[in-house]
Amino acid sequence: MESTSATRPEPAALPLLLLLASLLSQYVGAASAKSLFPLVGAEGVTGLRVGLSALMLMAILRPWRSLPGRGDLRNLLVYGATLGAMNLSIYRAMELIPIAIAIAIEVTGPLAVALLGSHRLKDFLWIACAAVGLVLLLPLHEASGVLNPVGVAYAAAAAFCWALYIVFGKRASALPGGQAVAWGMLVAASFTVPLGISHAGGGLLVPAVLFTGLAVAVLSSMVPYLLEMMALRRLPSHVFGLAVSASPAVAALIGFLMLGELLSAVQWAAIACIMFASAGSALSKARRGRE
Repeated sequence: MESTSATRPEPAALPLLLLLASLLSQYVGAASAKSLFPLVGAEGVTGLRVGLSALMLMAILRPWRSLPGRGDLRNLLVYGATLGAMNLSIYRAMELIPIAIAIAIEVTGPLAVALLGSHRLKDFLWIACAAVGLVLLLPLHEASGVLNPVGVAYAAAAAFCWALYIVFGKRASALPGGQAVAWGMLVAASFTVPLGISHAGGGLLVPAVLFTGLAVAVLSSMVPYLLEMMALRRLPSHVFGLAVSASPAVAALIGFLMLGELLSAVQWAAIACIMFASAGSALSKARRGRE
């Protein structure tokens, strides 16, 4: 009797479910990290997450088996530096403002990269839509929800780092077998771990802190990376971009359920503008590709 298991079609929704699981894992990890801020600060949490992630990636991928060439070294150094700075900036932002708002501001970094250099009218509309969202979030008026301006500035720094991360990550991605991620995380750990130790000291070795830090590293780095790689093999890039544009909404849900973070109507409107701009940019890119 012929087996049908080998020919059974894969559920069409599976890639989207993988992406949803990736986003949920990432922001559950972010909410768990925020619970550690009163104990070891954003610097300590960043050091734990990046340092433990680097150890796990080095152990699993063993990138030293094929050392990068001199031409790849500069890209890896910048890629790793921006990766570490991005993690530190977004955690400093989350320490001061709600997770969803920090993420909404941060995603404008890759949005800017996607729209940079475009001369199409529709793309200017997406830029304007994202700009409206950012203006609504800026702590310039009471309707913004009295956001901490320092937290907003750190989120903007994370957006800038994410833009650089995309540019130099693409250049470094030519290395085989995930080596770029492992080496980049090691570079990031080279300065975030000493910074975390100098800030939190022996507090990083408290068993409860260390265990939560390990959970943050797994949930925020390892699991999302693996799930996204599985989804990317099955999804066109524009569909991936559309799904990721939901990041602020997922972050808002997790922030409410785990941390009790409530957003005002204006803040929700701002997040919706940025999500709409991100989704529109992904669709516009897909149309340009077909043309």
